[in-house]
Amino acid sequence: MDKKGYSLQDMAPIAIAFVVIAVVLGVGATILASIQSGQTENGSAYNASGNGLTSMGTLSGWLPTIAVIVAAAVVIGIIVAYFRF
Repeated sequence: MDKKGYSLQDMAPIAIAFVVIAVVLGVGATILASIQSGQTENGSAYNASGNGLTSMGTLSGWLPTIAVIVAAAVVIGIIVAYFRF
C-alpha cells in the first residue's frame, strides 16, 4: 500500500472517534457528579470524585484545540496527496 496523504474519506472515522471521546467525557463527568453528590463532604470518596471531575473538565477543555490540530493534519494530508509525484 503506497498511500501518501489523506483524502476526505479519512475524515469520517476521525470525526466519529472525536465525537465518541466527547460523549465519553460527558457521560463520565455526569457519573462522577452523581457519585460525588451521594458522598460525605470532605470524605476520601468525595475528594476522589471531585479530583476526577476536575480532571475531566481539564481534558474536555482541550477538545477544541485537538479538533483544530486534527483538522489541520487532514488538510495538510490532502495537500500532500494533491502534490505528490
